Amino acid sequence: MSSPQTTAAAPALRHSLQHLAVHLLTPLLMCLGMALAYQGAFHQPAPHHLKVAVVGTSAQAQGLADAVRAKAGPALDVSTLSTREAAEQQLRDRELVGAFLPDARSPELIVAKGGSDTSAMAAEAVFRNVTDKQGVPLAVTDLTTPSKGDPTGQGLFFLLVALSIGSYASVAVIGAAGAALGMRIRALVGLAVSLAVSVIGIVTAGPVFHVVDHDLAAVWALGWLYSAGVIAIGIGLHSFLKRWTTLTMMVLFVMLNFTTSGGIYRPELQNGLFGGLHAFWTGAGFMEGARSILYFGGGAGLGRHVLTLVLWLLLGGAVMVGAVRYEKRARARAPRASDPAADAAAGSGVAAEEEMEEAVAV
Repeated sequence: MSSPQTTAAAPALRHSLQHLAVHLLTPLLMCLGMALAYQGAFHQPAPHHLKVAVVGTSAQAQGLADAVRAKAGPALDVSTLSTREAAEQQLRDRELVGAFLPDARSPELIVAKGGSDTSAMAAEAVFRNVTDKQGVPLAVTDLTTPSKGDPTGQGLFFLLVALSIGSYASVAVIGAAGAALGMRIRALVGLAVSLAVSVIGIVTAGPVFHVVDHDLAAVWALGWLYSAGVIAIGIGLHSFLKRWTTLTMMVLFVMLNFTTSGGIYRPELQNGLFGGLHAFWTGAGFMEGARSILYFGGGAGLGRHVLTLVLWLLLGGAVMVGAVRYEKRARARAPRASDPAADAAAGSGVAAEEEMEEAVAV
């Protein structure tokens, strides 16, 4: 016969295991989400409508363009341009990835690696096949000058990673430790934290590692705008999602954000889902805006990328406004506390569980 202690312990054990299983959902969902996002975005990069041009007005140039177009199919968007100057302008405007100047002895490919080193490499692979068949070497000219500390142009991606983790991790702290504060105070704290995150980012990327070697103020401003948007959205979401906030933030600003930013592969080397998100996701707004500043003289669509970041910040503001109304309704529905000590103990238990969930996700 089982003892009374054993009989009483069985429900407690079952409850503890159920409680543990609920909390294990966070790391398991993180594992699934990261596997799907990163492998889905990066596992098989291949050109999709990669924009290249053949420069020249001769019948041979037109014939080469037609031959490349026919062989590549939808992998390449092949056009012809009459002059080198026109090709260089379209590269600076980021309307092209590569422009090929055919020549029997010294063919040349012009690229702008500051826009994306991997896309430029893809264009080079296309036209190196052409020149290899001709038995002549291909000269590659880069119109952009890489930063001293960022020869591949991918250092900006790791700046984005630092800004993102600093931002969403701060949301976890503000949500768990600052839940008793009013939304206005939490918003001001978030604004101050985003300033700190952006300063840390630009100092390390600038004077320390020279990933950003000019226009530091402009890149810093983009970083602050980006971080403020992430934190504003997180602070607002916490009112609705509580301990699931950090996992949601990871989906929005890690799984979908890093993979669509263009920091590793731009849309022309990704599938339709991740390539499509690049057009309006906030990480892409920062990445492409910073590239426009550093490598294209503030042109190449900088205004559009700034607008993307502003819209995400406004979205964060809207979520916080919604959170204020939600919290007011929740307080109105809540019964009056009959035992303040018990309520405080219950609240601290919930806060402890939220902190555990958020620490796992961070």
